Amino acid sequence: MRTVVIDPRGAFRLERRPEPVAGPGTVVVRVRAAGLNAADLQQARGDYPAPPGWPADVPGLEVAGEVEQTGPGVTQVAPGDRVMALVGGGGHAERITVPADLLLPVPEGLSWEEAAGFPEAFSTAWDALVTQAGIRAGDRVLVTGAAGGVGTAMVQVAAVSGAHAVASVRRPGLHGRVGALAADGRVDVVTPDEEAVHAPYDVIVELVGGEDCLQRVALLRSRGTILVVGVQAGATAPLRMFDLMLARARLIGTTIRGRSPAEKALLAATVRTSVTPLLARGRLRVPVDAAFSLDRFAEAYERLAGPGKFGKVVLVP
Repeated sequence: MRTVVIDPRGAFRLERRPEPVAGPGTVVVRVRAAGLNAADLQQARGDYPAPPGWPADVPGLEVAGEVEQTGPGVTQVAPGDRVMALVGGGGHAERITVPADLLLPVPEGLSWEEAAGFPEAFSTAWDALVTQAGIRAGDRVLVTGAAGGVGTAMVQVAAVSGAHAVASVRRPGLHGRVGALAADGRVDVVTPDEEAVHAPYDVIVELVGGEDCLQRVALLRSRGTILVVGVQAGATAPLRMFDLMLARARLIGTTIRGRSPAEKALLAATVRTSVTPLLARGRLRVPVDAAFSLDRFAEAYERLAGPGKFGKVVLVP
């Protein structure tokens, strides 16, 4: 099969690998589309290695496709089922072996491209906002970098939870599209220099990082929470700890890729029962910025790394 690999220099290239085989508790998925994420670029730079049990040199954290083979002990899916999954790596290929307990059903009518952009973004958003931050109806939530894949998911999860989102988007040309993600006026879209006007916030979702990002502690309401989810603009930031103390605030860092298999299976079960039904009913949607065939992988990664995206970039093997 064809697959994208990361060579020793950190460059992406296309090569052929042996076809995967389903083992106990796993299935082989014929990949119809695969999402791209910042973690793929971090892995190529050597900053974010794949967890044990996943290909060390094949990027790709989310896939959508059809079950081709089932291994011993798999009863919850059958060949031909439409599935999607958040995986530890290896998704940018024509086929992948996936533990069956990570699989999510693809709702009827959802395109492969949309399905491929759902697992990572919405698993991250639901786990961060609902499970960890305990978001409640009436909360005010600031989402930085809100036009990207995870950002658009965060805005929507905040809105369906009854919160009011303030989406920080640097490019004014994207404000209308981000604002349309949530109905009933549950989102305001601002530029970064306008964030303070809408403070205080109960939850701040940091998706950008950079040396100034923790200065947003000053925008928190008492007992508020900062969730650090992305650090593409820089992973080091000073913090005046007394400001955090005065606000009686929480600072939470989170990622999914390094969690144990049991933790990932539990998260998949939560998404399967609580989030996928919202997608099926049209209360959530997956904006797709661009889709590229597998042999155009270089263009896909260039688009991922470039500015001005709205939603997900996907590969279509």
